[in-house]
Amino acid sequence: MQILDWQRLEPAQQEALLQRPVMEMEGGLRASVAAIIQEVREQGADALRALTLRFDGCELAQFRVGAAAIASARTQIAAELRAAIHAARDRIERFHRAGMTATYQLETATGVRCERIVRSIQRVGLYVPAGSAPLPSTALMLGVPARLAGCPEIVLCTPPRADGSADPAVLVAAQACGIDAIYTLGGVQAIAAMAYGTGGVPACDKLFGPGNAFVTEAKKQVAADPHGAAIDMPAGPSEVMVIADAGADAEFVAADLLSQAEHGPDSQVILLSDCAELLQAVALEIERQSGLLARREILSCSLQHARLIRVADIAQAIELANRYAPEHLILALREARSWLDRIHSAGSIFLGDLASETLGDYCSGTNHVLPTYGAARAWSGLSVASFQKTITVQEVSVEGLRNIGPDAVTLARAEQLDAHAAAVSRRLARWAVPA
Repeated sequence: MQILDWQRLEPAQQEALLQRPVMEMEGGLRASVAAIIQEVREQGADALRALTLRFDGCELAQFRVGAAAIASARTQIAAELRAAIHAARDRIERFHRAGMTATYQLETATGVRCERIVRSIQRVGLYVPAGSAPLPSTALMLGVPARLAGCPEIVLCTPPRADGSADPAVLVAAQACGIDAIYTLGGVQAIAAMAYGTGGVPACDKLFGPGNAFVTEAKKQVAADPHGAAIDMPAGPSEVMVIADAGADAEFVAADLLSQAEHGPDSQVILLSDCAELLQAVALEIERQSGLLARREILSCSLQHARLIRVADIAQAIELANRYAPEHLILALREARSWLDRIHSAGSIFLGDLASETLGDYCSGTNHVLPTYGAARAWSGLSVASFQKTITVQEVSVEGLRNIGPDAVTLARAEQLDAHAAAVSRRLARWAVPA
Protein backbone atom coordinates (compact mmCIF):
# COMPACT_ATOMS: atom_id res chain seq x y z
CA MET A 1 0.00 0.00 0.00
CA GLN A 2 1.15 3.51 -0.78
CA ILE A 3 2.20 5.72 2.12
CA LEU A 4 1.41 9.40 1.68
CA ASP A 5 3.13 12.33 3.42
CA TRP A 6 0.57 14.91 4.48
CA GLN A 7 3.14 17.72 4.52
CA ARG A 8 4.06 17.21 0.87
CA LEU A 9 0.53 17.34 -0.48
CA GLU A 10 -1.26 20.34 -1.92
CA PRO A 11 -4.44 21.46 -0.07
CA ALA A 12 -6.65 19.94 -2.77
CA GLN A 13 -4.82 16.62 -2.47
CA GLN A 14 -5.15 16.71 1.31
CA GLU A 15 -8.87 17.34 1.01
CA ALA A 16 -9.22 14.43 -1.43
CA LEU A 17 -7.52 12.06 1.03
CA LEU A 18 -10.22 12.68 3.63
CA GLN A 19 -13.12 12.09 1.24
CA ARG A 20 -15.29 9.05 1.85
CA PRO A 21 -16.18 6.61 -0.91
CA VAL A 22 -19.08 8.09 -2.82
CA MET A 23 -22.45 6.58 -1.92
CA GLU A 24 -23.87 6.37 -5.43
CA MET A 25 -27.47 5.61 -6.21
CA GLU A 26 -26.39 3.00 -8.78
CA GLY A 27 -29.01 1.24 -10.91
CA GLY A 28 -31.75 3.60 -9.83
CA LEU A 29 -31.51 2.50 -6.22
CA ARG A 30 -33.59 5.41 -4.96
CA ALA A 31 -36.39 4.67 -7.41
CA SER A 32 -36.21 0.93 -6.73
CA VAL A 33 -36.57 1.49 -3.01
CA ALA A 34 -39.49 3.86 -3.51
CA ALA A 35 -41.23 1.28 -5.71
CA ILE A 36 -40.83 -1.47 -3.11
CA ILE A 37 -42.14 0.76 -0.34
CA GLN A 38 -45.17 1.67 -2.45
CA GLU A 39 -45.78 -1.98 -3.27
CA VAL A 40 -45.80 -2.88 0.42
CA ARG A 41 -48.14 -0.01 1.25
CA GLU A 42 -50.61 -0.93 -1.49
CA GLN A 43 -50.52 -4.73 -1.38
CA GLY A 44 -49.69 -5.44 2.26
CA ALA A 45 -48.96 -9.05 3.20
CA ASP A 46 -49.14 -10.23 -0.40
CA ALA A 47 -46.29 -7.87 -1.30
CA LEU A 48 -44.27 -8.97 1.71
CA ARG A 49 -44.59 -12.62 0.69
CA ALA A 50 -43.69 -11.90 -2.93
CA LEU A 51 -40.72 -9.74 -1.99
CA THR A 52 -39.47 -12.31 0.52
CA LEU A 53 -39.60 -14.98 -2.16
CA ARG A 54 -37.85 -12.67 -4.62
CA PHE A 55 -35.05 -11.46 -2.36
CA ASP A 56 -34.68 -14.20 0.26
CA GLY A 57 -35.71 -17.23 -1.78
CA CYS A 58 -38.29 -18.61 0.61
CA GLU A 59 -42.08 -18.68 0.93
CA LEU A 60 -43.58 -17.75 4.28
CA ALA A 61 -47.09 -18.50 5.48
CA GLN A 62 -46.63 -16.09 8.38
CA PHE A 63 -43.96 -13.57 9.30
CA ARG A 64 -44.07 -13.56 13.08
CA VAL A 65 -41.76 -16.06 14.77
CA GLY A 66 -43.70 -18.36 17.05
CA ALA A 67 -43.06 -18.71 20.77
CA ALA A 68 -41.93 -22.32 20.34
CA ALA A 69 -39.28 -21.34 17.78
CA ILE A 70 -37.97 -18.60 20.08
CA ALA A 71 -37.86 -20.97 23.05
CA SER A 72 -36.05 -23.72 21.12
CA ALA A 73 -33.46 -21.38 19.61
CA ARG A 74 -31.19 -21.63 22.65
CA THR A 75 -30.76 -25.36 22.06
CA GLN A 76 -29.64 -24.73 18.48
CA ILE A 77 -26.52 -22.71 19.30
CA ALA A 78 -23.39 -23.64 21.20
CA ALA A 79 -23.29 -23.09 24.95
CA GLU A 80 -20.24 -20.88 24.47
CA LEU A 81 -22.18 -18.55 22.18
CA ARG A 82 -25.15 -18.44 24.56
CA ALA A 83 -22.84 -17.48 27.40
CA ALA A 84 -21.13 -14.79 25.30
CA ILE A 85 -24.50 -13.30 24.30
CA HIS A 86 -25.68 -13.05 27.91
CA ALA A 87 -22.34 -11.71 29.15
CA ALA A 88 -22.33 -9.04 26.44
CA ARG A 89 -25.94 -8.13 27.26
CA ASP A 90 -25.06 -7.63 30.93
CA ARG A 91 -22.14 -5.30 30.11
CA ILE A 92 -24.19 -3.31 27.61
CA GLU A 93 -26.96 -2.96 30.17
CA ARG A 94 -24.61 -1.79 32.94
CA PHE A 95 -23.07 0.84 30.70
CA HIS A 96 -26.32 2.16 29.26
CA ARG A 97 -28.16 2.16 32.59
CA ALA A 98 -25.47 4.41 34.08
CA GLY A 99 -26.04 7.06 31.41
CA MET A 100 -29.82 7.23 31.44
CA THR A 101 -31.46 10.65 31.20
CA ALA A 102 -32.86 11.87 34.50
CA THR A 103 -35.90 14.05 35.12
CA TYR A 104 -35.37 17.33 36.95
CA GLN A 105 -37.31 20.32 38.25
CA LEU A 106 -36.53 23.68 39.79
CA GLU A 107 -37.96 27.11 40.52
CA THR A 108 -36.68 29.55 37.90
CA ALA A 109 -38.38 32.35 39.81
CA THR A 110 -40.47 32.38 42.96
CA GLY A 111 -43.77 30.77 42.05
CA VAL A 112 -42.56 29.41 38.69
CA ARG A 113 -41.74 25.71 38.66
CA CYS A 114 -40.19 24.24 35.50
CA GLU A 115 -39.34 20.60 34.95
CA ARG A 116 -38.34 18.11 32.32
CA ILE A 117 -39.92 14.67 32.30
CA VAL A 118 -38.84 11.60 30.34
CA ARG A 119 -41.21 9.44 28.32
CA SER A 120 -40.39 6.36 26.28
CA ILE A 121 -41.26 6.12 22.60
CA GLN A 122 -44.36 3.95 22.54
CA ARG A 123 -43.52 1.55 19.71
CA VAL A 124 -40.07 1.07 18.19
CA GLY A 125 -38.90 -1.06 15.29
CA LEU A 126 -35.50 -2.73 15.36
CA TYR A 127 -33.82 -3.99 12.21
CA VAL A 128 -31.21 -6.71 12.62
CA PRO A 129 -29.43 -7.49 9.31
CA ALA A 130 -28.37 -10.96 8.27
CA GLY A 131 -26.61 -10.48 4.96
CA SER A 132 -23.47 -12.54 4.67
CA ALA A 133 -23.83 -13.51 8.34
CA PRO A 134 -26.39 -13.04 11.13
CA LEU A 135 -25.77 -10.22 13.62
CA PRO A 136 -26.94 -11.18 17.11
CA SER A 137 -24.73 -8.38 18.46
CA THR A 138 -26.98 -5.83 16.75
CA ALA A 139 -30.03 -7.34 18.45
CA LEU A 140 -28.28 -6.69 21.77
CA MET A 141 -27.17 -3.16 20.86
CA LEU A 142 -30.72 -2.22 19.91
CA GLY A 143 -32.69 -4.35 22.35
CA VAL A 144 -30.93 -3.48 25.59
CA PRO A 145 -31.39 0.33 25.43
CA ALA A 146 -34.94 -0.08 24.10
CA ARG A 147 -35.84 -2.18 27.13
CA LEU A 148 -34.08 0.17 29.56
CA ALA A 149 -35.99 3.08 28.02
CA GLY A 150 -39.23 1.33 28.92
CA CYS A 151 -40.65 1.19 25.39
CA PRO A 152 -44.03 -0.60 25.77
CA GLU A 153 -43.79 -2.27 22.36
CA ILE A 154 -40.58 -3.45 20.70
CA VAL A 155 -40.79 -4.95 17.22
CA LEU A 156 -37.80 -6.71 15.65
CA CYS A 157 -37.38 -7.66 12.00
CA THR A 158 -34.60 -9.87 10.68
CA PRO A 159 -34.24 -11.56 7.27
CA PRO A 160 -35.26 -15.23 7.04
CA ARG A 161 -32.81 -18.00 6.26
CA ALA A 162 -33.24 -20.19 3.20
CA ASP A 163 -35.69 -22.44 5.07
CA GLY A 164 -37.76 -19.45 6.21
CA SER A 165 -36.62 -19.51 9.83
CA ALA A 166 -34.89 -16.76 11.78
CA ASP A 167 -31.29 -17.25 12.80
CA PRO A 168 -31.29 -18.90 16.27
CA ALA A 169 -28.46 -16.70 17.59
CA VAL A 170 -30.49 -13.59 16.75
CA LEU A 171 -33.51 -15.14 18.48
CA VAL A 172 -31.48 -15.91 21.60
CA ALA A 173 -30.13 -12.35 21.69
CA ALA A 174 -33.63 -10.91 21.22
CA GLN A 175 -35.01 -13.16 23.94
CA ALA A 176 -32.19 -12.05 26.25
CA CYS A 177 -33.53 -8.51 25.80
CA GLY A 178 -37.11 -9.54 26.51
CA ILE A 179 -38.24 -9.17 22.88
CA ASP A 180 -40.80 -11.63 21.54
CA ALA A 181 -42.43 -9.67 18.67
CA ILE A 182 -39.99 -10.95 16.03
CA TYR A 183 -40.70 -11.06 12.30
CA THR A 184 -38.79 -12.80 9.53
CA LEU A 185 -38.66 -9.88 7.16
CA GLY A 186 -35.60 -8.26 5.64
CA GLY A 187 -34.50 -5.40 3.46
CA VAL A 188 -36.67 -2.55 2.23
CA GLN A 189 -39.85 -4.53 2.82
CA ALA A 190 -39.05 -4.85 6.53
CA ILE A 191 -38.48 -1.11 6.86
CA ALA A 192 -41.71 -0.38 4.99
CA ALA A 193 -43.70 -2.86 7.09
CA MET A 194 -42.47 -1.33 10.36
CA ALA A 195 -42.93 2.23 9.13
CA TYR A 196 -46.50 1.87 7.86
CA GLY A 197 -47.80 -1.28 9.56
CA THR A 198 -48.84 -4.18 7.34
CA GLY A 199 -48.76 -7.98 7.15
CA GLY A 200 -49.32 -8.22 10.89
CA VAL A 201 -46.33 -5.98 11.63
CA PRO A 202 -47.48 -2.99 13.69
CA ALA A 203 -46.62 0.54 12.56
CA CYS A 204 -43.70 1.88 14.62
CA ASP A 205 -42.94 5.42 15.74
CA LYS A 206 -39.19 5.16 15.21
CA LEU A 207 -36.90 2.71 13.42
CA PHE A 208 -33.41 1.65 14.46
CA GLY A 209 -30.57 -0.43 13.10
CA PRO A 210 -27.96 -0.70 10.36
CA GLY A 211 -28.30 -2.21 6.92
CA ASN A 212 -27.07 -2.17 3.35
CA ALA A 213 -27.54 0.67 0.86
CA PHE A 214 -31.15 -0.37 0.19
CA VAL A 215 -32.07 -0.44 3.88
CA THR A 216 -30.33 2.90 4.45
CA GLU A 217 -32.23 4.48 1.55
CA ALA A 218 -35.51 2.99 2.77
CA LYS A 219 -34.98 4.51 6.21
CA LYS A 220 -34.31 7.90 4.64
CA GLN A 221 -37.48 7.72 2.57
CA VAL A 222 -39.84 6.70 5.37
CA ALA A 223 -38.30 9.35 7.63
CA ALA A 224 -39.03 12.01 5.01
CA ASP A 225 -42.67 10.93 4.80
CA PRO A 226 -44.99 12.57 7.38
CA HIS A 227 -46.91 9.27 7.46
CA GLY A 228 -43.74 7.21 7.89
CA ALA A 229 -41.48 6.81 10.92
CA ALA A 230 -38.54 8.61 12.50
CA ILE A 231 -35.11 6.94 12.30
CA ASP A 232 -32.15 6.66 14.61
CA MET A 233 -29.39 8.54 12.73
CA PRO A 234 -27.76 9.18 9.35
CA ALA A 235 -25.94 6.10 8.14
CA GLY A 236 -23.19 5.38 5.67
CA PRO A 237 -20.40 2.86 5.09
CA SER A 238 -18.44 1.69 8.15
CA GLU A 239 -15.12 3.35 8.90
CA VAL A 240 -12.22 3.46 11.34
CA MET A 241 -9.36 5.88 11.83
CA VAL A 242 -6.27 4.81 13.76
CA ILE A 243 -3.73 7.25 15.18
CA ALA A 244 -0.53 5.42 16.09
CA ASP A 245 2.89 6.44 17.37
CA ALA A 246 6.26 4.71 17.06
CA GLY A 247 5.49 2.42 20.00
CA ALA A 248 2.34 0.95 18.45
CA ASP A 249 2.20 -2.71 17.44
CA ALA A 250 2.02 -2.94 13.64
CA GLU A 251 0.36 -6.36 13.81
CA PHE A 252 -2.46 -5.03 16.00
CA VAL A 253 -2.93 -1.86 13.96
CA ALA A 254 -3.19 -3.81 10.71
CA ALA A 255 -5.66 -6.24 12.29
CA ASP A 256 -7.87 -3.34 13.44
CA LEU A 257 -7.82 -1.77 9.99
CA LEU A 258 -8.72 -5.06 8.33
CA SER A 259 -11.49 -5.81 10.82
CA GLN A 260 -13.30 -2.69 9.71
CA ALA A 261 -12.42 -3.02 6.03
CA GLU A 262 -14.14 -6.42 5.85
CA HIS A 263 -17.56 -4.89 6.55
CA GLY A 264 -18.14 -4.02 2.91
CA PRO A 265 -16.53 -2.84 -0.32
CA ASP A 266 -17.29 0.80 0.54
CA SER A 267 -15.84 0.70 4.06
CA GLN A 268 -12.92 3.04 4.69
CA VAL A 269 -9.91 2.67 6.97
CA ILE A 270 -7.28 5.34 7.64
CA LEU A 271 -4.02 5.23 9.57
CA LEU A 272 -2.29 8.42 10.71
CA SER A 273 1.21 8.22 12.20
CA ASP A 274 4.28 10.38 12.62
CA CYS A 275 6.49 7.29 12.30
CA ALA A 276 7.51 6.22 8.79
CA GLU A 277 8.78 2.84 10.02
CA LEU A 278 5.45 2.00 11.63
CA LEU A 279 3.53 2.96 8.51
CA GLN A 280 5.71 0.70 6.40
CA ALA A 281 5.37 -2.16 8.88
CA VAL A 282 1.59 -1.81 8.92
CA ALA A 283 1.47 -1.82 5.11
CA LEU A 284 3.35 -5.13 5.09
CA GLU A 285 1.12 -6.56 7.82
CA ILE A 286 -2.02 -5.63 5.90
CA GLU A 287 -0.71 -7.49 2.87
CA ARG A 288 0.24 -10.51 4.96
CA GLN A 289 -2.91 -10.70 7.09
CA SER A 290 -5.41 -9.98 4.32
CA GLY A 291 -4.29 -13.13 2.52
CA LEU A 292 -5.35 -15.17 5.55
CA LEU A 293 -8.88 -13.81 5.78
CA ALA A 294 -12.09 -15.20 4.33
CA ARG A 295 -13.46 -11.95 2.92
CA ARG A 296 -10.59 -11.34 0.53
CA GLU A 297 -12.86 -10.15 -2.28
CA ILE A 298 -14.48 -7.50 -0.07
CA LEU A 299 -11.06 -6.46 1.25
CA SER A 300 -9.67 -6.06 -2.26
CA CYS A 301 -12.38 -3.45 -2.88
CA SER A 302 -12.45 -1.66 0.47
CA LEU A 303 -8.66 -1.38 0.71
CA GLN A 304 -8.74 0.76 -2.42
CA HIS A 305 -10.26 3.44 -0.18
CA ALA A 306 -7.69 2.86 2.59
CA ARG A 307 -5.22 5.60 3.50
CA LEU A 308 -1.82 5.33 5.23
CA ILE A 309 -0.74 8.89 5.98
CA ARG A 310 2.39 10.26 7.58
CA VAL A 311 1.72 13.38 9.66
CA ALA A 312 4.12 15.87 11.23
CA ASP A 313 3.15 14.90 14.79
CA ILE A 314 0.32 13.44 16.85
CA ALA A 315 -1.21 16.88 17.39
CA GLN A 316 -1.72 17.18 13.64
CA ALA A 317 -3.24 13.70 13.56
CA ILE A 318 -5.77 14.72 16.22
CA GLU A 319 -6.62 17.81 14.18
CA LEU A 320 -7.27 15.64 11.11
CA ALA A 321 -9.37 13.21 13.16
CA ASN A 322 -11.66 16.03 14.26
CA ARG A 323 -11.91 17.16 10.68
CA TYR A 324 -12.77 13.67 9.42
CA ALA A 325 -15.09 12.82 12.38
CA PRO A 326 -14.71 9.01 12.16
CA GLU A 327 -17.27 6.47 13.25
CA HIS A 328 -14.50 4.67 15.19
CA LEU A 329 -11.27 6.28 16.38
CA ILE A 330 -8.44 4.17 17.81
CA LEU A 331 -5.62 5.95 19.66
CA ALA A 332 -2.73 3.48 19.60
CA LEU A 333 -0.56 5.89 21.59
CA ARG A 334 1.70 5.62 24.65
CA GLU A 335 -0.28 8.24 26.56
CA ALA A 336 -3.60 7.79 24.82
CA ARG A 337 -5.81 9.29 27.53
CA SER A 338 -3.81 12.52 27.57
CA TRP A 339 -5.17 13.30 24.08
CA LEU A 340 -8.82 12.57 24.89
CA ASP A 341 -9.79 16.13 25.79
CA ARG A 342 -8.67 17.34 22.37
CA ILE A 343 -11.04 15.08 20.45
CA HIS A 344 -14.50 16.50 19.81
CA SER A 345 -15.81 14.60 16.76
CA ALA A 346 -15.92 10.79 16.77
CA GLY A 347 -18.58 8.14 17.15
CA SER A 348 -16.61 6.00 19.61
CA ILE A 349 -13.00 6.22 20.85
CA PHE A 350 -10.70 3.32 21.73
CA LEU A 351 -7.74 4.14 23.97
CA GLY A 352 -4.45 2.25 23.85
CA ASP A 353 -3.01 -0.80 22.12
CA LEU A 354 -5.39 -3.32 23.71
CA ALA A 355 -8.68 -1.53 23.00
CA SER A 356 -9.57 -3.20 19.71
CA GLU A 357 -12.57 -1.76 17.90
CA THR A 358 -13.96 -5.31 17.81
CA LEU A 359 -14.50 -5.19 21.58
CA GLY A 360 -16.80 -2.20 21.14
CA ASP A 361 -18.61 -3.99 18.33
CA TYR A 362 -19.52 -6.86 20.59
CA CYS A 363 -19.11 -6.78 24.31
CA SER A 364 -17.28 -3.91 26.03
CA GLY A 365 -20.62 -2.32 26.90
CA THR A 366 -20.75 0.70 24.59
CA ASN A 367 -23.01 0.73 21.55
CA HIS A 368 -21.89 -0.15 18.03
CA VAL A 369 -24.70 1.73 16.28
CA LEU A 370 -22.77 4.93 15.54
CA PRO A 371 -22.89 7.96 13.24
CA THR A 372 -20.86 7.51 10.06
CA TYR A 373 -19.85 9.49 7.00
CA GLY A 374 -18.89 12.55 9.06
CA ALA A 375 -22.19 12.70 10.96
CA ALA A 376 -20.21 12.40 14.22
CA ARG A 377 -19.67 16.17 13.97
CA ALA A 378 -23.26 16.59 15.13
CA TRP A 379 -24.69 13.16 16.05
CA SER A 380 -24.10 10.71 18.88
CA GLY A 381 -24.15 6.94 18.99
CA LEU A 382 -27.22 5.01 20.10
CA SER A 383 -28.18 5.23 23.79
CA VAL A 384 -31.22 4.82 25.99
CA ALA A 385 -32.06 8.46 25.21
CA SER A 386 -32.48 7.49 21.54
CA PHE A 387 -35.58 5.55 22.58
CA GLN A 388 -37.02 8.31 24.73
CA LYS A 389 -38.51 11.79 24.49
CA THR A 390 -38.22 14.59 27.01
CA ILE A 391 -41.15 16.90 27.70
CA THR A 392 -40.91 20.20 29.55
CA VAL A 393 -43.52 21.27 32.10
CA GLN A 394 -44.19 24.63 33.74
CA GLU A 395 -46.46 25.41 36.67
CA VAL A 396 -47.15 29.04 37.63
CA SER A 397 -48.70 30.50 40.78
CA VAL A 398 -50.13 34.02 41.14
CA GLU A 399 -46.85 35.15 42.62
CA GLY A 400 -45.01 33.53 39.74
CA LEU A 401 -47.23 35.29 37.21
CA ARG A 402 -46.49 38.61 38.87
CA ASN A 403 -42.77 37.87 38.90
CA ILE A 404 -42.28 36.92 35.24
CA GLY A 405 -45.43 38.06 33.45
CA PRO A 406 -44.26 41.64 32.78
CA ASP A 407 -41.10 40.31 31.10
CA ALA A 408 -43.22 38.15 28.79
CA VAL A 409 -45.42 41.10 27.87
CA THR A 410 -42.41 43.30 27.14
CA LEU A 411 -40.75 40.69 24.93
CA ALA A 412 -43.98 39.88 23.07
CA ARG A 413 -44.60 43.56 22.30
CA ALA A 414 -41.01 43.95 21.12
CA GLU A 415 -41.69 41.15 18.64
CA GLN A 416 -45.01 42.76 17.64
CA LEU A 417 -47.00 39.73 18.73
CA ASP A 418 -49.95 41.41 20.39
CA ALA A 419 -51.90 38.21 21.01
CA HIS A 420 -48.95 36.77 22.88
CA ALA A 421 -48.77 39.89 25.02
CA ALA A 422 -52.51 39.88 25.65
CA ALA A 423 -52.50 36.25 26.81
CA VAL A 424 -50.36 37.36 29.76
CA SER A 425 -51.51 40.94 30.28
CA ARG A 426 -55.15 39.81 30.65
CA ARG A 427 -54.09 37.49 33.45
CA LEU A 428 -52.07 40.21 35.07
CA ALA A 429 -55.06 42.55 34.87
CA ARG A 430 -57.29 39.92 36.46
CA TRP A 431 -54.97 39.91 39.41
CA ALA A 432 -54.82 43.71 39.50
CA VAL A 433 -51.19 43.86 38.47
CA PRO A 434 -50.42 46.54 35.86
CA ALA A 435 -48.57 45.28 32.81
